[in-house]
Amino acid sequence: MKVICSKTARLTGAAAVAAALAFSGQAAAQDTITLGSAISITGKYSQEGKNASDGYNFGVKRINEMGGVKINGKTYKFAIKYYDDESTPARTAQLLERIINQDGIKYILGPYGSGPTKAAAPVTEKYKIPMVEAEGASRSLFTQGYRYLFAALSTSEQYLAPVIDLAAELAQKHGKNPSDMKIGMAFENDPFSLDVRDGVVDEAKKHNMKIVVDDKMPRDLSDISATLTKMKALRPDIIVFSGHTKGATTATRQMKELGVNASVVGITHCESAKLTSQFGAASEGILCPTQWAETLKYKDDVFGTAMDYNKAFLAAHSEYKNVPYQVAQASAVIEIWADAFRRAQSLDTEKLRDALAATDLQTFYGNIKFSKAGNNIAKPMVLRQIQDGKYVVVAPTKYASEPVVYPRPAPKQ
Repeated sequence: MKVICSKTARLTGAAAVAAALAFSGQAAAQDTITLGSAISITGKYSQEGKNASDGYNFGVKRINEMGGVKINGKTYKFAIKYYDDESTPARTAQLLERIINQDGIKYILGPYGSGPTKAAAPVTEKYKIPMVEAEGASRSLFTQGYRYLFAALSTSEQYLAPVIDLAAELAQKHGKNPSDMKIGMAFENDPFSLDVRDGVVDEAKKHNMKIVVDDKMPRDLSDISATLTKMKALRPDIIVFSGHTKGATTATRQMKELGVNASVVGITHCESAKLTSQFGAASEGILCPTQWAETLKYKDDVFGTAMDYNKAFLAAHSEYKNVPYQVAQASAVIEIWADAFRRAQSLDTEKLRDALAATDLQTFYGNIKFSKAGNNIAKPMVLRQIQDGKYVVVAPTKYASEPVVYPRPAPKQ
């Protein structure tokens, strides 16, 4: 998989080694389908960008090992050409212009994040180039009438809303009125997190809960102590945060340092932030929304079960302790592309767009079926809770592998 840093336009370090190995194995292939992506290799979303590209690469490797895709009697292998968008939406758009106009690539993998995906979508729409994305969850992406945008993941308003529903359910079980519960929350000022906030606000209204702290995280996501000081004074029953990997790290670290806790604590991007390895016992009991979990009963003919995928990926990537959902959904996007090429039996972008729109696919990641707007309407979000250093599914009940621990115990320092 070729990685091009946008400032230097050359390969560097481990990325260069990976790219060289990938292309040495593909050189013998007569027919190659190249997918293009501007993705966060550097900048504040670099860890999430790594998760996404590792997932894309793992999916490509598996499809190619299985023989690639056959189109009108020809066998094609996949390859990926990456550019570094430096976690900057404006750069994403510039690089997609280059990918399409200079490199001549007609099949696009999404960038990381809703902001970059919002910048990418008008470009691919302008050129009528299909983009299948794994990492842009903002629901506003799917209200613009785009015809060439397709997303494997559930939309962002669904991330922390289940935390509020679960808290209401748990309160009732313990003889409390959900309307007496107070919420403290803080969100990054980006499209994804603001949509997550909207979902929380909607659920809070449904249960007549009062929001006592409603803050924006600072731009650099490095210090939310002022917000936590307010929470410590007002003692909300539910605390929720969304600020991607860095926000999750800051929130967990400073909650520990300031001794802040609540009966229910929910944070996005727990796995990507490596909360269990970074904070150990101080991360216990945190609820983590996820698009996917290895214990879910999904399977396909490419990776097998969700657990099979989990084991195979961890065996290939020793740097991961857990598989972040960003990785799994990126691999699922490669399956979606392979399925579309097989059904379209064509390299024509319009035929592929139509094939993508008609997708009805079972994968190890979950079911994939797109609405007319391009979002996946066939797969739910689930909640995992950190218990004894592991991420276990606790909600919705029909997907749970373990009962939820409630109230969250005071973290051990």
